[in-house]
Amino acid sequence: QVPLVESGGGLVQAGGSLTLSCAASQHLSSSYDKLYRMAWFRQAPGTGREFVAHTSISINITRYADFVKGRFTISRDMVNKILYLQMNNLNLEDTAVYYCAARIGPGGGVSEAGYDYWGQGTQVTVSS
Repeated sequence: QVPLVESGGGLVQAGGSLTLSCAASQHLSSSYDKLYRMAWFRQAPGTGREFVAHTSISINITRYADFVKGRFTISRDMVNKILYLQMNNLNLEDTAVYYCAARIGPGGGVSEAGYDYWGQGTQVTVSS
């Protein structure tokens, strides 16, 4: 069972907006209170996976990659156990597969190696 399931990707024109969602599987939901941090990463064709944003679950401290500051907002719904990424003013360089990740226990950060659980990704394509 895939621990995290992303949705909300699609095709959007440059300057437009999308909101991505990440829902925890039934298995991970039972451990949701043990999650320390959740994050969004992305991977464009021919490149490695790069950090986009993360949020600490219990104290709601967020961090963003410089290239999305002021345009993207990460948030979480603790009741429904959903992580969001609101993306505004999208540009062509934002085209990528976006992945949700989660970590149990302190740590995580901007490295993909710091996360225990991953989704399968959702494609975001920005057109001119």
